Amino acid sequence: MQVALPELDAPATLNLNREVSAADFEEFCAANPSLRAELTAHGEIIITPPAGGESSYRSLDVAAELRNWAKATASGKAFDSSAAFVLPSGAILSPDAAWVANEKLQSLTPAQRRRFLRLTPDFVVEVVSPSDRFADIEKKMQEWIANGVALAWLIDGDARAVSIYRPNLPPDIRKGVLAVSGEGPVAGFSLDLADIWAGL
Repeated sequence: MQVALPELDAPATLNLNREVSAADFEEFCAANPSLRAELTAHGEIIITPPAGGESSYRSLDVAAELRNWAKATASGKAFDSSAAFVLPSGAILSPDAAWVANEKLQSLTPAQRRRFLRLTPDFVVEVVSPSDRFADIEKKMQEWIANGVALAWLIDGDARAVSIYRPNLPPDIRKGVLAVSGEGPVAGFSLDLADIWAGL
């Protein structure tokens, strides 16, 4: 099903009034390749506007640093914002950056690795963009953790703040720090925040 939407400056919700399976959502995305879409656990399709220049720059910086670390350690793989993960809740979400341990990836067949990944990342990073509503991004962070993500970071470049999410703990908010260090599955990873704070 193709959809035509007006120019968006905030996320839009599309409710098809029926259950939407992962296969249905993949078909929807294939029919609408220009849209950035995610699927909630309740079957709603969330369409987000394209990222602005500064948000894109910040997201790419995070993904590049994570990729460099992942290649150096060879214990897992890094993904950018175009990857979609099918979570146990039924939601299909795309973080700005993610890391998955090799053992999880090896549990998938080669064919499964070419589609939306039916697994929960070990680590995710979301970067706040001007179109994000705080309540929505907070809900998304909680959804990552509820579905088994061991560590998640929410980076707000304008506020120079990093919120660290861990299972069974409230968010740990750090303001004005110049770096943030990984732990658990990504122990040893350190994200330099200077360029992210500086922006374009």
